[in-house]
Amino acid sequence: MLSDKITENLGRSSWIRAMFEEGDKLRAVHGADNVFDFTLGNPDTEPPNSVKEAFIKLAHDDTPGRHRYMNNAGYVDVREAVAQQLRKESGVNLSAKHVVMTCGAAGGLNVVLKTILNPEDEVIVLAPYFVEYLFYIDNHGGKPVIVNTSAEDFQPDVEAVAAAVTPKTKAVIINSPNNPTGVMYSEQALQSLSAALKAKEKEFESNIYVLSDEPYNKIVYDGAVLPQVLKIFQNAFVINSFSKSLSLPGERIGYIAANPAMDFCEQLLEGLVFCNRTLGFVNAPAFAQKAIAGSLDEAADVEQYKEKRDILYNHLIKLGFSCIKPEGAFYLFPQALIPDDVEFAKLALKHKLLLVPGKGFGCPGYIRISYCVSMKTVKNSLPAFEALVKEVRG
Repeated sequence: MLSDKITENLGRSSWIRAMFEEGDKLRAVHGADNVFDFTLGNPDTEPPNSVKEAFIKLAHDDTPGRHRYMNNAGYVDVREAVAQQLRKESGVNLSAKHVVMTCGAAGGLNVVLKTILNPEDEVIVLAPYFVEYLFYIDNHGGKPVIVNTSAEDFQPDVEAVAAAVTPKTKAVIINSPNNPTGVMYSEQALQSLSAALKAKEKEFESNIYVLSDEPYNKIVYDGAVLPQVLKIFQNAFVINSFSKSLSLPGERIGYIAANPAMDFCEQLLEGLVFCNRTLGFVNAPAFAQKAIAGSLDEAADVEQYKEKRDILYNHLIKLGFSCIKPEGAFYLFPQALIPDDVEFAKLALKHKLLLVPGKGFGCPGYIRISYCVSMKTVKNSLPAFEALVKEVRG
């Protein structure tokens, strides 16, 4: 028998997967080319050539020990390469010891949460959010506290966050560029949040850690510049993966970087390494660590994502949808054309459109469209969106 908690969580499980599975049924009947699946953030684009060449080179490398364990934190040379990249981007003086290589950003978030949480400690999550955050927090005995972002632009509502902080608050998770909105949190909003959290730390004589989940940090558009969390927040961890930036979701490779200036930094780093091991990850995949080390300046083809964004965004606006134009990531988050976003997603299925209800991201009334799909899918879906709107408007 399943545990009671898992039985409960299966009932709350991801709308993303639920809609993808509905797509499997449609594909079986109509064929994959006639189904327009915008559910998963699973990049259609291939990794940069430098990454593929690194994997090939490693596969033919007969150096002894290539497949053995290494330090639980990862290879020192890889960690130093990541630290050097972060120094260049943020101006914060990190070294290899401030970096732990992880099994993707999901593994990294679980490692940090395991390291810092006591039972019933609170973690503030900004809605809309990536749904798995709630399960990750629960994994380690924490309690998620949901705070809505601004209804106008999905920027952090700093006053609402400050009001939600209690003596039990241990962390705030931020995700920018954001899944599901594609919104990039502004420098001004993050600076204000930093000041508010410092005031609360002083009030409660506590430490509040910012966990910045940044898998989309290289997927930004129109000259936008991503604010540097390590420069803005003293008590910050950056958790990143190469799943999106290098189109390597299946390789499960990422890292945690700790701000050297954070309180109790040395003890926290020891805790991260310990938890990386004892959670069963042991260490990040050896091949993937080495493969990405020489490609930290690289990124997947951002221009093709921008082209898909523009085609879909312009078409939806023309059809009467309300939607904030994303500055990053590869998602659109328009308002559904009826109040019930779940019902709207079900109506979309009739037109072989697979969309994810905003309810699954803590933001009912919206739908998420993941455009990291083929250009053929994007263009062929446009008449289906037209038919959906025509049906809804009667």
